[in-house]
Amino acid sequence: MKKLSLLFILLSLLACNRGGKSKTAAAETRTSGTTTLLVDETFAGILDGQIQVFKSDYPEAKVKTILGSENQILPDFLNGKVKMIVLSRMLKPEEEKYYKQKQFPIFTDRFAIDGIALITNASNIDTNITAKEVYDIMKGVAKGNKKLVFDNAYSSTIRYFVDSAKLTSLPKAGVYTLKSSKDVIKYIAEHKDYIGVVGLNWLMQGNKDLPFLAKVKLMGVKNSEGKKGSDAYYKPLQSNLVNGLYPFLRNIYLINCEGKDGVGTGFANWVSSPRGQLIVLKSGLGPHQLISRDFNIKKTK
Repeated sequence: MKKLSLLFILLSLLACNRGGKSKTAAAETRTSGTTTLLVDETFAGILDGQIQVFKSDYPEAKVKTILGSENQILPDFLNGKVKMIVLSRMLKPEEEKYYKQKQFPIFTDRFAIDGIALITNASNIDTNITAKEVYDIMKGVAKGNKKLVFDNAYSSTIRYFVDSAKLTSLPKAGVYTLKSSKDVIKYIAEHKDYIGVVGLNWLMQGNKDLPFLAKVKLMGVKNSEGKKGSDAYYKPLQSNLVNGLYPFLRNIYLINCEGKDGVGTGFANWVSSPRGQLIVLKSGLGPHQLISRDFNIKKTK
């Protein structure tokens, strides 16, 4: 009888454990389950907003994020450790090698337009600069005493200007890097002869409480001759991002290589949906596509 009782208890415990697992494990669908997303830290703000609303729409869906500079997060994506990433550029052909070998499809969706903001000390009277002047500083051939300060040596912001200026290396003087965007803001607030370079999304999302933010201001930029935005100095305001008038624009891409129809695919589709695009619009960035509005006009007596 004792043996039979022990056997009955063991069977009961096993049944409970199996039942518990079936209740807690959410089915993997586009609206339930868990996915992990590598995120360029300059886009952390816009992703936080997207994930919060997505999770409120679909409570059984979980989107975990791993933040870092572009060079920090890319290796984990390229070797397949994490199969979703948010970048300011598309993949290069050689970077697609792992996924093509595994025969995983690569889905790349632009969902927002960001600007790279130039900031100067609030006490400076001159708040304008041309794109040519910026590229001349990057090349080390600038006339004058203007210097650029970036968030860090491995960020997507400095990579953007290196690519745009077609550089193979940085000059010995005139271009400097710190450790973070917060360091850049603080440095510009304390030094008048330097120009800070930070992602607009980072600047606008959740950083309004920085004590030294009031001591810096946005600069206007005139594009190179013959290009759109070369007629005046434009600041990285939303309308100038959407119209392409601000010179230093970059797209925000969500690249999905999960190879399954799960919550990662659901989230990637959601950020490009009208609801996701409305969040981009409210953030001050440029949405991938503007949402049309229809009005019903009724006659009244």
